[in-house]
Amino acid sequence: MELALLGGSPVRQKPFPSWPEYGQEEEELLQAVLRSRRWGGYSPEVERLEKAFARLHGARHAITCCNGTVALEVALRALDLECGDEVIVPPITFVATATAVVICHGVPVFADIDAKTLNLSPEAVEAAITPRTRAIITVHFGGHPADLDALRALALRHGLALIEDAAHAHGATWQGIPVGTFGTAGTFSFQAFKLATAGEGGIVVTNSSTIAEKVWSYCNCGRRKGGGWFEHFILGSNYRLTGFQAAVLSAQLKRLPHQTALRQRNVEYFREKLRSLDGLVLPENDPRVSNHPYYLLTLRYQPETFSGVDRDLFLRALQAEGIPAQATYPYPLYRNPLFRKESLPPCGCGKWKSDQDYETLSLPESERVCKDGIWLDHYIFLGDHPDVDDVLTAIEKVRKHSGTLVSLQETTRESKS
Repeated sequence: MELALLGGSPVRQKPFPSWPEYGQEEEELLQAVLRSRRWGGYSPEVERLEKAFARLHGARHAITCCNGTVALEVALRALDLECGDEVIVPPITFVATATAVVICHGVPVFADIDAKTLNLSPEAVEAAITPRTRAIITVHFGGHPADLDALRALALRHGLALIEDAAHAHGATWQGIPVGTFGTAGTFSFQAFKLATAGEGGIVVTNSSTIAEKVWSYCNCGRRKGGGWFEHFILGSNYRLTGFQAAVLSAQLKRLPHQTALRQRNVEYFREKLRSLDGLVLPENDPRVSNHPYYLLTLRYQPETFSGVDRDLFLRALQAEGIPAQATYPYPLYRNPLFRKESLPPCGCGKWKSDQDYETLSLPESERVCKDGIWLDHYIFLGDHPDVDDVLTAIEKVRKHSGTLVSLQETTRESKS
C-alpha cells in the first residue's frame, strides 16, 4: 500500500476524539451561574471550585486566577524575590515558566533535563545552585512528575523555595501523594488544551497560609480577606477567574478521573504493542509515579530504522496517514529571541545579571530532544484500542515504506542547497 504522502490512501480517515469534552453538567452549571447574576470572581462557584481542587491535590489552600502564566507569577511574587535573585528552570517547557521569573525581576538559570522524563535533572539543578539562587521551578512535563524526592531534598538542603509547575499534571501523584504540595506552591493551568479546561484559567495550591494570603491579595487588587472593598494593602491586580469558568471547571474535574484511567489503559496498550516496532522509543515510567495523566506522550525517533529519513519528513508521512503527531519544541527555551541581550528588559538598579550567556548556552539533553522528539497529544488516547491500533499501523506503514521517502528527502535537500 502506497504512503498517503505519495498518493496512497491514509490509514486513519476519521478524527480522533474531540477535545475538550463537555455535556449536560457543564451546561446546567453555566445556566446556574447565569441565573445567579453573580458572574464575576466572587461568585460562590469560584470558592466551590477552589475547595474541590484543594481536596483533589491534598492542599490546604487553592487560589484561582485568570491563567497558568499568572499563577506562576503570583506564586513567585509571594516569595518576595529581589532584583537579581536566581531561579532555576528547565529549558524544555512553555515560555511562561521562565518569563514569570523575569517579570518578578528574577534571573532564570536554565538547568538540563533528564533524558527519559524531560523533567529537570536533579544533578543539573544542584550544579546550577549559586549564592544568588532563591528558588527552583520544576515542571511535571507531559504529566510525568519530576523527581520530587531529590528536588525537595535539594531545596531543603540549600534553603530554597520549590515551585511545581503542574500545568500538565492535573491529578498526578508521586508515591501516592498528589503533585503541587511537595514544595512552597504548585501552579496549574486550565488553558484550552489542558486536562481540565475552561478555555483559560489557573490556580495556585499551597499548604502555607502566608503564601496563600499573599497570592489571594495579588489576584484581588491588593485586598485582604475580610477587609473593605476599597481597602488595598499591597500592589496587586485583578487576576480573578469568573464564575462561568469555575462552573465549567467544576464539571471538568469530575470528568478527570475517568479520562485519566482511559488514557492510562490506552497508553499501556500502546506501550506494549510498540515494543514489537523498531525505531520509536517510549521510556518506561518511574515506578514512584503512582498516577500519570499522560498529557503528552514523548517518543524518541531513531532515523536509522526508517532508512535514514529525518524526523520531520517521517512526521509529514505519519500526519498524511491521519495521525496528528507533532515535533517537540523547535529549540530549547533559552534560544528564543526573547533571551537575546537586546530583548531582555533593562535593569535600573544594576543588580540583574545572568552568568549564563543564553545565546551560546547549549544543554545537551535539551538540545537532543528538540531534534529527535515526537509528541502524541492526550486526546488521541481517549478512544479505544482500535484507535490506538491506527497509530501503530500508520507507524509500521511508514517504516515499511520509508525507503520510498529517501528520494523525496534527497530532492528536498538539493532544492535547498
